[in-house]
Amino acid sequence: MLFAMVAATIILPRVLSLSQTNSLLMIEPVSGFSKLSKSEKINWLTTNYFKDSKTAKHTLKQYWNDDIKLQQLHDEFIENTVTNYYLPMGAAPNFLINGKLYAIPMAIEESSVVAAASKAAKFWLERGGFKTKVISTEKIGQVHFMFHGNVNHLKSFYEIIKPKLISDTKSITKSMEKRGGGILNIELVDKTEELENYYQLHATFETVDAMGANFINSCLEQFAQTFKREARAFAMFSEKEKDIEIVMSILSNYVPNCLVRAEVSCKVEQLTENKNVLAKEFATKMLQAVKIAEVEPYRAVTHNKGIMNGIDAVVLATGNDFRAIEAGVHAYAAKDGHYKSLTQAKIENGIFSFWMDIPLALGTVGGLTSLHPLVKWSLELLGNPSAKELMQIIAAAGLAQNFAALRSLTTTGIQEGHMKMHLMNIINQFGATREEKDKLIFYFKSHTVSVSEVEAELIRIRERKLQEKATKNKNRA
Repeated sequence: MLFAMVAATIILPRVLSLSQTNSLLMIEPVSGFSKLSKSEKINWLTTNYFKDSKTAKHTLKQYWNDDIKLQQLHDEFIENTVTNYYLPMGAAPNFLINGKLYAIPMAIEESSVVAAASKAAKFWLERGGFKTKVISTEKIGQVHFMFHGNVNHLKSFYEIIKPKLISDTKSITKSMEKRGGGILNIELVDKTEELENYYQLHATFETVDAMGANFINSCLEQFAQTFKREARAFAMFSEKEKDIEIVMSILSNYVPNCLVRAEVSCKVEQLTENKNVLAKEFATKMLQAVKIAEVEPYRAVTHNKGIMNGIDAVVLATGNDFRAIEAGVHAYAAKDGHYKSLTQAKIENGIFSFWMDIPLALGTVGGLTSLHPLVKWSLELLGNPSAKELMQIIAAAGLAQNFAALRSLTTTGIQEGHMKMHLMNIINQFGATREEKDKLIFYFKSHTVSVSEVEAELIRIRERKLQEKATKNKNRA
């Protein structure tokens, strides 16, 4: 069958033969790979790991930019670059946030995300839009160290040395302080109940419009140097106590005090556009869906993944670190001892409210923001926001995405809208022509989308075409 052929060649991973597996095992380790030129790296990879080296090279080169300077810029973002990896970038319009209208850039590969965000934005546009506010912007870094000795001696040392820790970072914090940021506080934390001899210098920072990773890490490393150096001269310490072991100095991506809130609300009777769905019933189901995600981790993970569909897409489009955001958000979702929904909902005095508090450590200066042309484009599309403004925009995108998902789940079901958006990906898997695509799109406006049904309809289209051709040939004869 057609689907079986496509699945074997496209959907399923390539199964290596025994001879191919043996050839991979015979590849010699490469020395000095990072020092090779880009073309030399590609030659080595495609010669050693690909059956058809020429085709493998061609695939990489298809994604190079014709502008040599622009390609060089992309090559230098990371190490050992061989090509660019494209993701679609779209825009979700009609986001009314605190009375200001936005079109939000979204870079993502998953179908239906941009459409769902756009639909939710349009829905709330007519109901007052999104209300957002930054609750706090505190970021965290820690110096992790081992201390073998009297904890009271350590506490005395810390109280004496704390001003020195801050003063020794003045050359690092000078520019940040001019922008309104800097070190907020440093605390000594005793973690010996969890791990023997383990302590922290727990520091908080304000980094204004920068994500601040390099700034925070530089400060922490200076704290560690000062702490270890001054410990050697502290009279109260024994020789053993003077030998403080610095394990590591690193920022944390868990930022429970770098919070933003996004919310929407309207009268219950305004909640539905579908005459077949009763507003009160819909509102009740929405509340139940959120409560289920609060108590059931299996549901909560997928619930929050839907939020992150919206958040990650904007984080990526604006050149921020979506892995850091993901890690911090999911840790926050488990802060009360079990993993649960990030969004909340209520009905009070006939008003439906839906909101979310979420940690987002973002930057609009530094990193890729001034280098990547599409990041600069995305930020300009958003009006060149401050970090606080970007927090609010991204939180609104996440809330919109979750609302769209819950609305589908509690009414039509998630597959109706998602599979229609996924239709083009399925069609492309079968190598349909432009004419066939048009016919398939028209057909599935009124039919349920599935891989097997797309395959079957494509076969029917091709059979009809063959019959039409045979009829024409017969008539000519």
